[in-house]
Amino acid sequence: MPSQPSPASGTRAHNLARILRLVHEEGAQSRAALTEATGLNRSTIADLVAELVRRGLVEERVPDMPGRVGRPSPVVTASAGVVAIAVNPEVDAIEIAAVGLDRSILVRERLPNEVLPTPEGVAKTIRERVEAWRAGPLAGARIEAVGVAVPGLVRTTDGVVRNAPHLEWTDVPLADLVRSATGSPAFVDNDATLGAIAEHRYGAGRGIDDIVYLNGGASGIGGGLIINGRAVAGAGGYAGEFGQNRPRISADGDRRTGDGVLEAEVSRRLLLDAVGLDAADDETLDAELTSSESPTVADEITRQANVLASALANAVNVLNPTLVVLGGFLATVADLRSEQIAADVGALAMSESVEGLEIRPAALGADRLLIGAAELAFAGLLADPGERT
Repeated sequence: MPSQPSPASGTRAHNLARILRLVHEEGAQSRAALTEATGLNRSTIADLVAELVRRGLVEERVPDMPGRVGRPSPVVTASAGVVAIAVNPEVDAIEIAAVGLDRSILVRERLPNEVLPTPEGVAKTIRERVEAWRAGPLAGARIEAVGVAVPGLVRTTDGVVRNAPHLEWTDVPLADLVRSATGSPAFVDNDATLGAIAEHRYGAGRGIDDIVYLNGGASGIGGGLIINGRAVAGAGGYAGEFGQNRPRISADGDRRTGDGVLEAEVSRRLLLDAVGLDAADDETLDAELTSSESPTVADEITRQANVLASALANAVNVLNPTLVVLGGFLATVADLRSEQIAADVGALAMSESVEGLEIRPAALGADRLLIGAAELAFAGLLADPGERT
């Protein structure tokens, strides 16, 4: 996700952005807490909050505190009425949600695909769902922008999907298509990059600044990197494609392809086949794998964990992260084989690189990519609230 230009430090616009980002990322804050966090005086905080209230970006409310004597101090919250439309088009379904500036998910739908979605079809679906929601859960809401998390290589400067092989998209101007269809600003980035950002800000990686994130979805395995607290995407924006690396597989019984890449060996499709499902969302697949007593299912989970650990060991040797976060179906594999994966990574990686290393499943679950897409859509607003009415 490209960084957004911010107002000069110390200016009124900069301080408005500081307050807005604090209540967006940290949740409800009292004026006293905002004063302490920013170092600004109480009268300045009161003036900035009043302006953000006027612009409809935050709300002030008095908390309900039964038994308290006297009038409690009001708290400042980001507005649920300022909304990002978050979208994740996949080969099996299009997920779409409306996410408030307070990070509440106001409405969410998973729309299964009968055939591979086209870029034009995705843009049309977004328009249709938003129009329907405006008559219901988004009545009166203000849509800030649309953020799209795509399983493929994205040129973030203009929202062109360079290559999403499983969707069969090449050089697609997706941001322009969505903007034309909806009339709202639209931004596009790689799904795993956005998942990494979401988990770093709000999930398993909160407070940790060096993270490798792997996302397991219907299109395969992608990755995102957080280095020194910042998302790193590489020169062209295409870093983190762990799924295209070839893992070291020492046991012939663990190999499913002749010389396959990671996402061919560690595969959601193979797990679905093992439990006898044609398709399923992440929660359903997780439940089936977790409850299964089949030796075939257990063997497939163990095999995938073996191969995954070899790929993680390579990432740990190269990047020396504090934390590895696994999302999607990889989170289920990590949950079910946590000790095995940790032991294998410890055995395969350099001992110095695994000192203090943790491997965790994504904490945001099925919401991680949608939360990441919403962050993309809100990025400009959070960097500079501007003169909004």
